[in-house]
Amino acid sequence: MSLKRLPYILPLLIFAGIGVYLWIGLGHDPRILPSALLNKPAPEFNLPPLQGRARLDGKSEELPLTTASLATGKPMLVNFFASWCGPCQVEHPILNDMAKAHDVIIQGVNYKDDPRRALIFLGQLGDTYDRVGRDQDGRVAIDFGVYGIPETFVVDGKGRIQYRHPGPLSPEIAQNTILPLLESLK
Repeated sequence: MSLKRLPYILPLLIFAGIGVYLWIGLGHDPRILPSALLNKPAPEFNLPPLQGRARLDGKSEELPLTTASLATGKPMLVNFFASWCGPCQVEHPILNDMAKAHDVIIQGVNYKDDPRRALIFLGQLGDTYDRVGRDQDGRVAIDFGVYGIPETFVVDGKGRIQYRHPGPLSPEIAQNTILPLLESLK
């Protein structure tokens, strides 16, 4: 090949390379957001409790949410939520149903929220969380790799993250993915 043709062929090769790269990218599901924490222990954290909760089960014990509270021997969910989050309001009845009807343990992480508004949110929509920790600065969410809220993690009885669901849960995801996974981890 002569050097005179290189200025014409080089852009064509670059364009073809970009085209192949984009074509391969079309085969990937953009909704799948991988987590580096799958099959690894939950990050170390110690969150203060959301004070003043009136839980649906009548318990008023306010305990901090810590890494140790995830390793209870029972699988559970860790749900990141906030009162200002519209999708959190949509998914909250699904979480309540899983806690009541299926005896699912759910730990809540209240993300960058005003505690008074979080209490109103839980008072209006129901509070079936086992514990609620206040992640005021968002550090724990960063450590978990949260992209946005709501976001829910399935944690096994040893405190290891087994599944991550970004976005609001739907009844189908709860029934077809979350509940079977929790059952298999028992």
